[in-house]
Amino acid sequence: MRSLAAFARVLALTLFALSLGGCGLLPEQIDETASWSAPKLYAEAKEAMGQEDWEKAIKYYEKLEARYPYGRFAQQAQMELAYAYWKSGEPASALAACDRFIKLHPNHPNVDYIYYLKGLVNFNEDQGMLAFISQQDPSERDPKAAKEAFDSFRELAERYPNSKYTPDAILRMSWLVNALSAQEVNVARYYLKRNAYLAAANRAQEAVKNYPNTPSLEEALYIMVVSYDNLGLTQLRDDAHRILEKNYPQSKFLSANFHEEKRPWYRLWW
Repeated sequence: MRSLAAFARVLALTLFALSLGGCGLLPEQIDETASWSAPKLYAEAKEAMGQEDWEKAIKYYEKLEARYPYGRFAQQAQMELAYAYWKSGEPASALAACDRFIKLHPNHPNVDYIYYLKGLVNFNEDQGMLAFISQQDPSERDPKAAKEAFDSFRELAERYPNSKYTPDAILRMSWLVNALSAQEVNVARYYLKRNAYLAAANRAQEAVKNYPNTPSLEEALYIMVVSYDNLGLTQLRDDAHRILEKNYPQSKFLSANFHEEKRPWYRLWW
């Protein structure tokens, strides 16, 4: 009887423990933050940020926003959560957090920082792809991140010209324009090497039209000259050559015998 009673007690304790586990109440599953106030959650998240423990910071910021959705701690958490997402390698979540903050708090005194952060996320996303795309067919590269970074920086510069983030944004915009132009010309060069003259001419023309006054303009004009010549479009060829000659009189792409009836008068420079 004693054995039976002991067995019954063990069985009862086991069932009780299992029921706690099913309800998520085992000690290892108890949420230590359940009783934390908004200031406490924010302080712990901030400390995690200082230690670059992005995962812990994200967890605390998300709890803070969920439990205390109103007030200054929630707004600050939303901004810092976007940064933590970015640093933890979650650019999509970072961009979504930036967009949500701008939508919820368009007049926040620090919204200029969010525009800047949004630009940085896309800017670094584009740079992070450089090693990968160097092995990729240039005609297949997607400049979406670079264009979106430029748009965010431009919006910052237009809306908040006196922001402390604007000077750096303008410098990055200049770099991005040159990079986008170079990419367009790189694609045009790719097509030209493969004798796809119409595609080469079209991409070079896009570079001339969309990115004037960039270093790649000289080569874009040259590609147009060569492509139009091979397509038998002599008027367009001569127009492109005239612009190249006028704007870059010392260009290495200019041919001394362009006006002679000797073809091919050009040579590829790659």
